[in-house]
Amino acid sequence: MQDDDLPPPPILSLTKAEIEDLSVPELEERIVALEAEIVRVRDVIATKQDSKSAAEAVFGKS
Repeated sequence: MQDDDLPPPPILSLTKAEIEDLSVPELEERIVALEAEIVRVRDVIATKQDSKSAAEAVFGKS
């Protein structure tokens, strides 16, 4: 498999998608979905930071 055959990274598919032909309701739906994804990503970041802090508390900071 060549690099050209690989799909783009997910973040690029979100930011580079062709949206000019979407209707206003479709664009608004996309915004809602993206905002929900932002919340989900922030939750994962918070969980990882909490885990890191807990590990540092037990094992010391490296």
